[in-house]
Order: sequence, then structure tokens, then C-alpha cells
Amino acid sequence: MPNCDKIVPGMLLGAIRAGIPAIFASGGPMLPGRNPVTGADSDLNTVFEAVGAHSVGRMTAAQLRKVEETSCPGCGSCSGMFTANSMNCLYEAMGLALPGNGTIPASDPRRKEHYRASARRIVRMAKAGGPLPKDLVTRDSIDNAITLDMAMGGSTNTVLHTLAIAKEAGVEYPLDRMNEISAATPYVCKLAPSGHYHVSDLDKAGGIMAVLKRVAGKAKFFKPDAPTVSGKTIGAQVKAAKILDDDVIRTIENAYSQDGGLAVLKGNLATQGSVVKKGGVAPSMMEFTGKAICFDSQEEACAGILGGKVKPGHVVVIRYEGPKGGPGMQEMLAPTSYIIGQGLGESVALVTDGRFSGATHGACVGHVSPEAAEGGLIGLLKDGDLVTIDIPRRKIEAKLSKDEIAKRAKKAKAWKPRKTGGWLERYALLAGNASAGGSFKRD
Repeated sequence: MPNCDKIVPGMLLGAIRAGIPAIFASGGPMLPGRNPVTGADSDLNTVFEAVGAHSVGRMTAAQLRKVEETSCPGCGSCSGMFTANSMNCLYEAMGLALPGNGTIPASDPRRKEHYRASARRIVRMAKAGGPLPKDLVTRDSIDNAITLDMAMGGSTNTVLHTLAIAKEAGVEYPLDRMNEISAATPYVCKLAPSGHYHVSDLDKAGGIMAVLKRVAGKAKFFKPDAPTVSGKTIGAQVKAAKILDDDVIRTIENAYSQDGGLAVLKGNLATQGSVVKKGGVAPSMMEFTGKAICFDSQEEACAGILGGKVKPGHVVVIRYEGPKGGPGMQEMLAPTSYIIGQGLGESVALVTDGRFSGATHGACVGHVSPEAAEGGLIGLLKDGDLVTIDIPRRKIEAKLSKDEIAKRAKKAKAWKPRKTGGWLERYALLAGNASAGGSFKRD
């Protein structure tokens, strides 16, 4: 199957609808490059951050060119725990892919054998009439996938995709459950962009089943009896795994934190929820209050950041980028990377009703629901408004009184779709917000 975060979840939704057997064998992750400026491993995110560094004179054009030429060597998906890799890892935990799917590098000869094994297995499944995706996508298997997600701090996009998959499979899975699983799952494996290890390092350390083996005894939401496409339970696969590196997959006692790498925040700015990759947030930014500087599109925000409008103490607000407002949710790696690249990662936060690339790290809160296009408070914010992000307490608030919010709402103009006519306008009118995975409304 193609390895692309924009289509793999959609393929699974199609398999669920069609009621056909499905098994996922992705293209595999690429190996990291080597940053010629710092000597450290590098990846796609390194390039975007280098653009930000160059914009403020922290890197020369020649250095930027060298980073660009060396950061993404070979074939495969981006080498960190970005969205494509995150989802391919979650498919293992959800029982929809054979072990190794998420971590065997694209250039490794073992990848070809993984394809062959997947092909042989799906032929047997087709002849036997299953298991079908709906046999495997259950509340238990989603709990397993989110447990892995929390243990590894995957892309925030996993929240969108998993909620959409659950809805299509007819599984009731509230966003708040992710905080419950986070509270019970130690964060033991920190990969790029949050850490310096890459997916190929995890492969050498034992892979996805080894991560689950590490947390299985502690994570109360792990369900060992859930079936998988292999014909074995997830518990049997985990039991057979070996943990080969205690630095890449830390012990429970030495975990990065005793709760998971993702968090759901709520408050008047996100009454239906928002998501942050807390494992990628600096300790100094876990609690942050700053002045809003508002942009009505990603493009406007990028121009503002590179143009020097964003200063320490700002909360960059990017709105009208949710499912309705976009329409769709284009990923926003550029603005987050420009902030980090300019050296503002520990003095500037970002809040949006859109989504991020899995390469995003820093105090970046996405998926704000309700979004601006459906009347959410994020659309009423003005430059200078105080916004507080409190990750330990799972809160996000705009320091505005109820009277002031009501006053602004009364004056606000009705939202109009950016695109009129055709399928994009229909999509904008029918799309639900990110708290339900951006799924189509059916009522």
C-alpha cells in the first residue's frame, strides 16, 4: 500500500465500507540523513527549521543548501515519528498490519519479505472470508493503538485518523478517552521530532511490539486478547518480542514521563477539545500565557513569521484552517518549523483549528474545536488578547469575559466558504470538526 498519511486512512475507511479483508504493508521509513552544519542526524523537519534559521541570519544560504541536500536520503517516508510512520506503527497495534510494518526501513531487504508475507496472508484471509477490518477495528484494538501512541508520542494527526476510523467502523470512541489512556501509559520511546532517535533506531531496538511489551504491564488500557491480521492475538505478538535497547525504549522507571506523549486540552477556546504533542514541548512551555497575534490562513501566518511580526511572548493564532474553513485541513509544518528555526521555540506558542505535520514539535496546539468557520471562539480572538495554555491541567483559555465573548459574537460576520460551487463547497458544508476526526456529518 502507498505510504502516505493523506490516503492510507482513507483506504482503510474504504475497506471497512466494502467489507473486504485488508492488510497494510507500507512503503517503510527512510533512514535519517546527516546535518553537515551540526553533525547530528537530520530529516525533513531539519530542512524546514533551517529555512527559519536562514530567515533571521542564523544560517547562511550555503549551509541551508547543504542541509537541504543531505536531510532526506533514499526512499521511504520521513524518518521520524511523523504522520505516515505514526499511522503505520498504529496499524500494527490496531492489528491491521503484520509486525515490522511501522519500522523496517524502506531500503532494508527485510522490507521485501514483509511485502511477501503480507501478500500471502491477505490471500489466505480472502479465501477464508476474513478477518475483515470490522472484526479487527474494535474499542479494544483502538485502545491498543492509542496506548502505543501515548508510549511513543506520535503525530497529532493520529488522533484525527483514529477517530475517523472508529466512526466509520461504528465504534463509539470519545476524544476524552485519549486523556484517560495517556494518564495510564508511560512515555518510553521518544523519536524525532521530539527526540534525537529515528524510526530506524526503534527497528533495531525491537520495533513496535517491543514498545508495547515495555508498557503492557503498566498500561491498563492495553488489551492483549485483541485479534490481529496475523491470526495471533496482539498479546502473543508482544510476548514474542524482544527489547534490544534500553536507551531507545526506556524502562518504566526511566520513562520520559509517567503519562503519555499526547494530550487533549479543553477550555473556552476549545470546548470540544484540542490536541498537543506534549512530548515535544519544552518544560518551560508546559504552562504559557501570551498575547495573541492572529492570522486567517497558513500562508498569512508564514509571511508574518518570516517577516518578523512574531515576537517572544506571542501566541500565534492560525484560524479558518479546520475541515470547514480550509476546506479540509492542510498540514502546517512550515509555520511551526519557522518559529523553531528562528529560535522562538521556548518563547512563542501556536494555536490553530487546523492540523500539523507529524514533524511539528513545540508548544503547538491544534484541532481546536469548534473551529472558526463554525463560530468557535478562535475566530473571535483579536491581536493582544491573552491566551493561556496549561498542558499539565489539560486546559486552554482565552482571558475574555462571557460578556465580551457574547459582544464579539453578536458583531461577527457569518462565515462564508472560501470555495463556492463544486465538491469543495459541499465538503465544507458537510464536514464535522476535528473532535470527531473531521468525518462527514450524517444528520
